[in-house]
Amino acid sequence: MSVLKVDGKNFESEVLKFDGTVLVDFYADWCGPCKMVAPILEKISNEVSSNVKIAKVNVDLSPDLAGKFSVMSIPTLIIFKKGKVFTTRIGFTSEKAILDLIK
Repeated sequence: MSVLKVDGKNFESEVLKFDGTVLVDFYADWCGPCKMVAPILEKISNEVSSNVKIAKVNVDLSPDLAGKFSVMSIPTLIIFKKGKVFTTRIGFTSEKAILDLIK
């Protein structure tokens, strides 16, 4: 499964109503650390089980979602479990740390 792009139109159906775990990467195209996290998320998205989704929200295109979840710095990774915020990690995060967050 590849990384899913979400925005205000599909955030609720893809993230909040999903009955598993969703890692949402709040990012921007111009952000250096975001570009470093992107290939890690792509790799992980192909390795996780079907009850885990990896999604991305472009904060420049969806500032309302960034505001709703108090995203002040990017990248911000938020883990949702059954539609609820479980944990948040701000800044570049290694593959091992991301996998630990998902578990």
